[in-house]
Amino acid sequence: MYKSVVLPHAKEDIREAALWYNKKQKGLGIRFISEVREKVYFLRQNPQTSGVRYDDVRTTVLNIFPFMIHYIIVEKEEL
Repeated sequence: MYKSVVLPHAKEDIREAALWYNKKQKGLGIRFISEVREKVYFLRQNPQTSGVRYDDVRTTVLNIFPFMIHYIIVEKEEL
């Protein structure tokens, strides 16, 4: 399984989106964060499932919320 690193800017985007969803409906922000975590966990196990969108960046869309995760795969040799 790969390790995931969520950059500070991405964390802020997730937090802001969760706050926005909570304003729309109580508890929706928690559901949003839960789905983000589930998708990140899935990507840690299956990083190749999404195709490269640009350069080395891959993207995947959450199942319920219209939110896209951008990520790269870094192999241990590259560290």
